[in-house]
Amino acid sequence: MTKRIAIFGSTGSIGTQALQVIAANADKFTAEVLTAHTNDELLIKQALQFNPNIVVIADESKYVKVKEALASTSIKVFAGEKALDEVAAMNCYDLMLAAIVGYAGLRPTLQALENGKPVALANKETLVVAGDIVMQKALEKKVPLIPVDSEHSAIFQCLVGEGRNKIEKVILTASGGPFLGKKPNFLVNVKRDHALQHPNWSMGAKISVDSATLMNKGLEMIEAKWLFNLQPDQIQVLVHPQSIIHSLVQFEDGSMKAQMGLPDMKLPIQYALAFPHRIPNDFPRYDFKKPATLTFEDPDMKTFRNLSLAINALYKGGNMPCILNAANEIAVFAFLRNRIGFLDMTDVVERTMDKIQFIANPTLEDYYETDGEARNFAASLIQM
Repeated sequence: MTKRIAIFGSTGSIGTQALQVIAANADKFTAEVLTAHTNDELLIKQALQFNPNIVVIADESKYVKVKEALASTSIKVFAGEKALDEVAAMNCYDLMLAAIVGYAGLRPTLQALENGKPVALANKETLVVAGDIVMQKALEKKVPLIPVDSEHSAIFQCLVGEGRNKIEKVILTASGGPFLGKKPNFLVNVKRDHALQHPNWSMGAKISVDSATLMNKGLEMIEAKWLFNLQPDQIQVLVHPQSIIHSLVQFEDGSMKAQMGLPDMKLPIQYALAFPHRIPNDFPRYDFKKPATLTFEDPDMKTFRNLSLAINALYKGGNMPCILNAANEIAVFAFLRNRIGFLDMTDVVERTMDKIQFIANPTLEDYYETDGEARNFAASLIQM
């Protein structure tokens, strides 16, 4: 039986790598649904190669172009943000890979869970924004949520077979990004292209910038809280520049399990698609002689203040992580367009967290409203 995969966000970094995994395992997987935000060219190319049942282009202005390019096939073409939710609710796939970047991934993911579909989650913002509601929905519908983020996949893999054994803490490893060891007097001059050069991982622009500011690790701490049902003080971050240990779990007897491997996102993607089975591949293997030394250090939270803002949001709870995320998405967007400097991103996030009304027990509607308000306020701080 082949497993039918719906890739929401098929033209991004995770989506394209997932298609490589599917192509290499055509006896096990088919790409049933492909969706893109605006990248019509790549979506058309993918559709012609993988012949899915359905494609969705969220940008409605590109609909006619996609429709015409696929006219000679039997592929159904839909357009618009609403179509993402509608297709997520359909019964034509077995597993959703949630790889849409940012807040936009929340609604389709909730729709898939509502529909009883397992989700391989590569979009951390979904849990940052509304983790309580998403996890509650997965529990209620008894559907698995399998993390694809390399750190959360590592923790998930370390927990297989541990059932009822209590976790003392999880340790998320961070590469430290391209500016490890740098101080504010250096960072003030950092430009977009500099921030996009990640030393170990090849990723999309948004996550590369988040990695450079350490916001990514803060978002991952919030994601870990929901995925693994942890208290904030059970989550620790360690900088590990070699990116060979992808995260660790410490149990209450003091024993620790780590998941290791070369930094390659295809590995956690393949693990999530094939779970609970491991399938062979020809990816490069880690050789203990290169790098022969693995090092660890505490993150520099004085310089990279985004991480401490995210930790504040983690402890405060309520809609604060949602505010943090919305402001960060706007700030990163502005930085990528050279509208604000590297350190200004942190100021935008901090000022937005101070300004937007805190709600201790938000509903889903509250999250939607908070997201909009935080975005508007963050945008008003930036001379667009």
